[in-house]
Amino acid sequence: MQKIIAKNIYATALFFGLSLLSTVSNALEFEKAKVKINEIELTVEYAKSFEQRARGLMYRKELCNSCGMLFNFSRPRIGGMWMKNTFIPLDVAYIDEQGVITDILGMQPHDLTSINSSTEVLYALEMNLGWFAKHNVKVGDVVNVKIPNK
Repeated sequence: MQKIIAKNIYATALFFGLSLLSTVSNALEFEKAKVKINEIELTVEYAKSFEQRARGLMYRKELCNSCGMLFNFSRPRIGGMWMKNTFIPLDVAYIDEQGVITDILGMQPHDLTSINSSTEVLYALEMNLGWFAKHNVKVGDVVNVKIPNK
């Protein structure tokens, strides 16, 4: 009888622990950053922590025309993005330490292929697929980034 009670307590604790973890991960909050590309000013979500970068735009079913997410890699490195659990086709612009766009690459929903930058970068900016072309933003253009608390 004691073993049954202990198993039930363990199962209940495990259930509530997993439920709490799921709630916390779904409630991941993103600050806002401002970016200016050419004459276009945007306010985008800002992913600065490992957890935020790992979540990115996963699970979203839509993204407004001028919405996006800026990823801060903390230090220059080869950037890599993939589309696990991402439903929206996206473009990613990789941006180096000087603010120069080094690559603009398209990504398709649920593709697990890592889409890497061609050189070390500090940021990645994800927007709807085709956004950069539609706004005549090209490799070599400069992005002015204003991040929170800086």
